Amino acid sequence: MPSYQCLNAFRSRCTMRRYLLLAFALLFASPHAFALRCGNLLVNREMQDFQVRDRCGAPFWTESYAAYDLLGSRDTGQIAREVQFDIWYYNFGPNNLMHRLVFRDGILKDDDTLGYGVREIGTKCDPLMRFVDLSVGELVAFCGEPISRRQNSDTVVNRLSPEYRHVREQRRELWTYDFGESRFLRQLQLAEGRVVSAQAIAR
Repeated sequence: MPSYQCLNAFRSRCTMRRYLLLAFALLFASPHAFALRCGNLLVNREMQDFQVRDRCGAPFWTESYAAYDLLGSRDTGQIAREVQFDIWYYNFGPNNLMHRLVFRDGILKDDDTLGYGVREIGTKCDPLMRFVDLSVGELVAFCGEPISRRQNSDTVVNRLSPEYRHVREQRRELWTYDFGESRFLRQLQLAEGRVVSAQAIAR
């Protein structure tokens, strides 16, 4: 039968373990938890774009688009406030996950982890690979830039309240890759920065 001293030591270890688990949960639940680490430096949400670039260097691929917040009504008058969105992609090599950073008016708002990176941009492409669901950053990391790129967009209006509407572009693109003279071309449909379909086409 264990002594009271042993039981007390066991309870102390359990209590310490609970505190550690709670601390980790609070860290990752916090809105200010770091988005990524560049070397010895942490990147936090709400940082400005130049601060992120100073810590992590230049991204290997970027996208930009504009949106508008329409405030007010026809009776009281409307204000159209332009909002600039910038999306940066970072590749940290084949042993680390790639990151997609979203900036709103130059302020970091979101960080998504993607698949594992590559040793060199554009050198891990296979015409038979599964393209669908790849983000545009992953596509460029694996295959480089296409030989042809066509862009167009639709306008999406979200009515969030009687006096607040958000107007943005719904981006659509058509990218074409050439895998050599003996192969078909591969044409990819992208929507909102992600591949939605892929097909082989004749030269």
